[in-house]
Amino acid sequence: MATDAPDHILDSSFDDALSQRYLVYALSTITARSLPDVRDGLKPVHRRLLWAMRLLRLDPAAGYKKCARVVGDVIGKYHPHGDQSVYDAMVRLAQTFSLRYPLVDGQGNFGNVDGDNAAAMRYTEARLTAAAGDLMAGLDEGTVDFRATYNGEEEEPEVFPGLFPNLLANGASGIAVGMATSIPPHNVAELIDAAVHLIDQPATDVRALMQFVRGPDLPTGGIIVDAPAAIAESYATGRGSFRVRARWSEEREKGGAWTIVVTEIPYQVPKSKLIEQIAALIGEKRLPILADVRDESDEAIRIVLEPRSRTVDPQMLMDSLFRLTELEVKVPLNLNVLDANHTPRVMSLKEALVAWLDHQFEVMIRRARHRLAKIDDRIELLSGYLIAYLNLDRVIQIIREEDEPKPLMIAEFGLTDRQAEAILNMRLRSLRRLEEMEIRRERGTLDKEREGLAALIESPPRQRTRLKKDLAKLRERYGPETVLGRRRTTIEEAALAREIPLEAMIEREPITVILSQRGWIRALKGHSDLASAEAMRFKEGDGPAFAFHAQTTDKLLLAAENGRFYTLAADKLPGGRGFGEPVRLLIDIEGEAAVIALRPVRGGERLLLAASDGRGFIAKTEEIVAETRKGRQVVNLRPAARLKIVRPIAAEDDYVAAIGENRKLVVFPLEELPELGRGQGVQLQRYGDGGLSDAISFRFSTGLSWPMAGETGRTRTESDLSAWRVARGAAGRMPPVGFPRDNRFSRQAGPDGKN
Repeated sequence: MATDAPDHILDSSFDDALSQRYLVYALSTITARSLPDVRDGLKPVHRRLLWAMRLLRLDPAAGYKKCARVVGDVIGKYHPHGDQSVYDAMVRLAQTFSLRYPLVDGQGNFGNVDGDNAAAMRYTEARLTAAAGDLMAGLDEGTVDFRATYNGEEEEPEVFPGLFPNLLANGASGIAVGMATSIPPHNVAELIDAAVHLIDQPATDVRALMQFVRGPDLPTGGIIVDAPAAIAESYATGRGSFRVRARWSEEREKGGAWTIVVTEIPYQVPKSKLIEQIAALIGEKRLPILADVRDESDEAIRIVLEPRSRTVDPQMLMDSLFRLTELEVKVPLNLNVLDANHTPRVMSLKEALVAWLDHQFEVMIRRARHRLAKIDDRIELLSGYLIAYLNLDRVIQIIREEDEPKPLMIAEFGLTDRQAEAILNMRLRSLRRLEEMEIRRERGTLDKEREGLAALIESPPRQRTRLKKDLAKLRERYGPETVLGRRRTTIEEAALAREIPLEAMIEREPITVILSQRGWIRALKGHSDLASAEAMRFKEGDGPAFAFHAQTTDKLLLAAENGRFYTLAADKLPGGRGFGEPVRLLIDIEGEAAVIALRPVRGGERLLLAASDGRGFIAKTEEIVAETRKGRQVVNLRPAARLKIVRPIAAEDDYVAAIGENRKLVVFPLEELPELGRGQGVQLQRYGDGGLSDAISFRFSTGLSWPMAGETGRTRTESDLSAWRVARGAAGRMPPVGFPRDNRFSRQAGPDGKN
């Protein structure tokens, strides 16, 4: 039998119900978890932690209590969330490398700059610091509102009233739903100086405030290397970042050797992770000029960097480390906070300071009004005591003879109910203190204080003067001359770290590069005699293909017959002991493609590239250098064709000579060849059958030379080439008498690619 739905069940679409509930969750995350309050710089969990510790009387002069006790009170009375999350928040408040001015004084293992976690809460103890006391000062003076806790059994403050500028002094970070905050720590003395300047000149701008707040002051020190204009822009918009570098120095040793010692690392960078990054660079040979890294830290950070050679430039080494590791980081600024109305806003530096000052003025007025109420209560009682003193005998008679003395005293002496009750509750021994002079002296003192408080409440100039005096007293405790207040992070503008070419990091040494016919490559130290037994030592059945002198700083260009070009670093080649290693272990040559050229890369050099079908073009060396093991396809070959010619073009060359397998020669101007980064090129010579045998560039005015037969080493030159001078792509005619029968212009460039 069907029944009607209960009254409390509402008919709603799933989309509407989901969006409403998600909005509630998002607002709760933003306002009650992730974003700090601009007035005290705290999130609810931090505020509740400090409040619970205050109620436990864990002031700086008291003893420590177990953190588990504090966490238990917090989650049981104020913050019904996971104990581990609450303890993690408490740990951060105690970490001297996380907070510029820690609010919790921890005893035990609260983690370290290496990134190690804190010990369990049952092992650690804590109490409040003086900064936490300054932040909570005035809680008993009616300065802020209190609200009921989640179960209605306790009360907690909505915000802390203290004069300590915690939001900017200690910073904050958090991720809410759709928004985040990230505020680095600053120096309290600088913030106070800027606040005083704002009190005197409310219309000042951010650039004027930077005379006082030069930039963040991070717990771990370091150097901010941004330009003042960039820092000012970040402070003006409330969004930006600060480039922070490690602090380092050069230490000289006997004999001229030196090391670099890092004594301060960037904010929130775990030291162990940083050392792992540097060690990885050494292990992967990505920073050849660095030999070793050592961690010699105790309570103070000391990371020692040892260069590969004493000739290494220290600044070049550090620039490389700044680019490749977290020795330089960007500390973000996103000044997204809750304003006095609990509305999330991104504020500028000035807006944040003004909001904090407005809160302090409100606290001052509320404190004054609270004190006025106390004074009025006391004056009321003193007036009653004075009446009782002046009529002491009659008062005693009424008390002794009347069953209900209070109404009669009120009627006879014009007392209030509180005054009559106070007189009746006095002990007899207090009567000796009821002297008229004492009562009148206290009354006069209170009247004077009351007058000053009333004037303070009504006079904004008096309020500004009082706040400046209070800020001056606070500054004495956190001034730059104190250990806690001394600025740790320096501001030194510096350019971006230079991108150092790999060649600049490699020690330049001569080598002899040898590649065998079977593809085994090695590099001998020094410029060896290419005809020596050591240089020409190969496995049985193998022989030389390429051998030349180079430097360890060179890049080597290797061309395969499939038209792909590869790049080898000369300093990465296997040593000269043994027969080397297969070159295919260093690069990924496709299939069984043969190597047809290997030569050092020279800046500004041009190469003549030609395929077996007679097509070719000119390529600049720097444009065909490959960056990966897979190489770079430079020559697009037609089916059955293969790359055959890779020759350097001399600066004075102006013509090209090409000879086919059909033993016909053509000569045409070099300018008729296009300069490409990739392609098939154009036809150098036309063939009825067969293909290209060889091609070379030369200077037309000096003629064309070729080696003569035999081992004489003599050459022959044909100076008159007008008979073979044709347009590019012609068939050509038979070469001059005496031209080599193998149709090669040079013995160093045969069909097997040897040179």
